[in-house]
Amino acid sequence: MSCRTAVFSVWLLLGFGTIAGAEESEVAPDRPDVTDSTQTVPFGAVQLETGIEYARARQAGGPIQQNLTFHGTLRVGLGDRFEARLEAGPVVELQGGEDTDHGTLALGLKYRFVDDSSWWPSLGVEPFVRIPFSPTGSGRPDFGARGLASWTLPWRLSLDVNAGMGAVAQTGPSGYLLQALVSASLGTQITERLSAFVELFFATRGERGGRDSLGFDTGLVYLLTRRVALDASVATSLTGRGPDVAIQTGVSVRFGR
Repeated sequence: MSCRTAVFSVWLLLGFGTIAGAEESEVAPDRPDVTDSTQTVPFGAVQLETGIEYARARQAGGPIQQNLTFHGTLRVGLGDRFEARLEAGPVVELQGGEDTDHGTLALGLKYRFVDDSSWWPSLGVEPFVRIPFSPTGSGRPDFGARGLASWTLPWRLSLDVNAGMGAVAQTGPSGYLLQALVSASLGTQITERLSAFVELFFATRGERGGRDSLGFDTGLVYLLTRRVALDASVATSLTGRGPDVAIQTGVSVRFGR
């Protein structure tokens, strides 16, 4: 079984997993933006978030590259403020460049340790370990953590901010490179079912000789039912390495409580 097939199989397993439940609560996805809120999945509930992304880029006057990426995230509520996370992907097919045949499997946690108030945001932390499935990479995991802050603002606005550090495995020479990660997402509730967001996300270089990157995206999340949400977004790279345009869409489903 190839690396791509293995990771894609995990993504499919996530997509077809179901858990029955009785009490109804509203799904609150962390996708499709980069920034995560401090909100966690309720204790005893499971939330499945899946999506597909198309990206198009031209690097340094080279041929146009087109990527198709599948994403799957499984979130399990372990307590009122605590959840476990399993992320599978991406599985990438390239046109106009080399076939990478790679993906990742990430294990993480999210813990909210302060609830918001009229004068203070809710605060949380999100550690992670990312295991690569690439025959040409370092073969070693990446790891890091992000601090999370979420504000409820007037006029049906909300603001989520993430800041953290990651250790990215390198080759030639081997070792790790520290990477800073910062993002901010401003959301607005348009109707009871429809919300929108705009976001900036920044990362220092992830490889030796690379460049820092800054990106922008905007999108919509539509609550189809209290348990099912649809999303769509479009993104672009403002500086550094990244896609000229990336379009994604997905669905998130809450099972259990």
